[in-house]
Formats: sequence, structure tokens, C-alpha cells
Amino acid sequence: MSTYSLQNPYGPTPAEPVNGPDAATERGGRRVLVSSVSSDSHTWNLVFLQLLIEEMGHEVTNIGSCVPDELLIEECRRVRPDLVVISSVNGHGALDGARAVRRLRSHPDLRDLRVVIGGKLGVRGSDAEPLGPGLVEAGFDAVFEDTSSVTEFRSYLARSAQPQLTASGVR
Repeated sequence: MSTYSLQNPYGPTPAEPVNGPDAATERGGRRVLVSSVSSDSHTWNLVFLQLLIEEMGHEVTNIGSCVPDELLIEECRRVRPDLVVISSVNGHGALDGARAVRRLRSHPDLRDLRVVIGGKLGVRGSDAEPLGPGLVEAGFDAVFEDTSSVTEFRSYLARSAQPQLTASGVR
């Protein structure tokens, strides 16, 4: 597996089932902004992520595909999410994502915003070097490469408290 993330030092918090429209508030749900990178026109991955995250009791704003960096920054300021989830299917996630997160982190009011990226992040396939360490260095709080499972992403979403930087599952 190739998942790189900030680890909760207190361990994972189990995901609770969603029971009604107020579940997000009652269970500590977060505001999550879902986006693609600027060059990725795929949308089904974003719909899947939105439904998955909402199922876990969070409120989702899905800003769609081919999102320019400036629009991502504007929407982060408008929505004030607790977490940004960026998805890539076309293999340019590492390149576009690193640029986007660096630009986002350059704004003082967005420096502490939690931002993760996942999907097909490179075009070289499974023989390529892992891209996660470079993306964490660029500013992502967690990286879910295409070999990561939905279970790992759900576990990350279920965590709370202040994270501590670790890398798990290094190839």
C-alpha cells in the first residue's frame, strides 16, 4: 500500500453510521470541500467521494472537475471547510496537486487547512517511485495513491484531534 498521511497520535476513531439529517452536527461532522485538479475532467470519482463522505455524516461541497487553483482558493475562503479532498483520475494529480497545494498554503488564512489528495497521481504506473512523500512535502496532510483502499480513506476521515506527521505503507 502507498498511503502517506498525518497520523492521529490517539489512534483512529471508529466511523459511526449516519441516522438522519442532523447526524453530521450530532456526530461532529465536518464541512468537506471536494475538488479535482485543474487538468482532470472526470466527475464520477467526485460524485463517489461526495456520497462516501456524506454517508459518514459530513457536509460536502463538491466544486467539480477542472478546477483552476484560484477557484479552489476562492472556494476554500467562501466555504471555510474543515477538510479539502482533491481527486485525480487522469494521472496528473502529483503535478497539478503539488502546484495547487503550494499556492493554497501561500495564503496565511489557508495555511492550517487540512488538505488531502488521492487517486491516480502519476502516469508511470505501479513501477514508478511513490509520489506520496513529495506531495506531503509540498503541503498535503495525507496522500492516497491509487493502490490505497477506500477503507484507508474512511479511517482517515474518521480520525479527530490534532495529527502528527507519519508515513505508512511505504513501498
